[in-house]
Amino acid sequence: MKKIASIVFLLLISISSNAQDKKAKALLDEVTAKVKTYKNIVIDFKYTLNNTKENINQESKGNVTLEGNKYVLNFMGVTKIYDGKKNYTIVPEDEEVTISSVNDDDDKAITPSKMLTFFNSGYKYTWDILQDIKGRKIQYIKLIPSNSKDQRKEILLGIDVQTKHIYNLIEVGKNGTKTTLTVNSFKTNQPLSKNQFTFVASKYPKYYINKLD
Repeated sequence: MKKIASIVFLLLISISSNAQDKKAKALLDEVTAKVKTYKNIVIDFKYTLNNTKENINQESKGNVTLEGNKYVLNFMGVTKIYDGKKNYTIVPEDEEVTISSVNDDDDKAITPSKMLTFFNSGYKYTWDILQDIKGRKIQYIKLIPSNSKDQRKEILLGIDVQTKHIYNLIEVGKNGTKTTLTVNSFKTNQPLSKNQFTFVASKYPKYYINKLD
């Protein structure tokens, strides 16, 4: 009798788990669909990195403008521009611009243009906690990398239940490092300059141009 009860209990857990996984996938699909409806997206964000064991505690702010697979990212004093063909990394501190090619079709290539949809492959996901943050209902989805060699233990993706926008992303490494990216401002369909994603060399006359290919 105990054996039968145990089997029934495990079966109920399995059914509940599958239902939760379906809820997680449905919410992630809504996030992806919502992102695709926008012509462009402009995000201001805060980035923190913590490792208690190594006594590391860093905080930075940045912003990114996205349109299709093109982007302009400003983060930690460096500007990255991707015009759809070439990637331009501008480092004012070194007065250097590095130009390289990027294969945006490569699934392994991590680019800002995929930051809002990266979760669509390579992860197992489960429904997690719901939190009330400053009056906003934030539903968390836990993502576990499918590749056992991945140095990330898990990722918690916080999604605003009402807007279906990503609120934050908490990444926990196997080495104890925890990084958090929090979206401070999420604007869509903004009036952008026609040269928004164009690298203009004349703006950097004294910079060393490093062409990798």
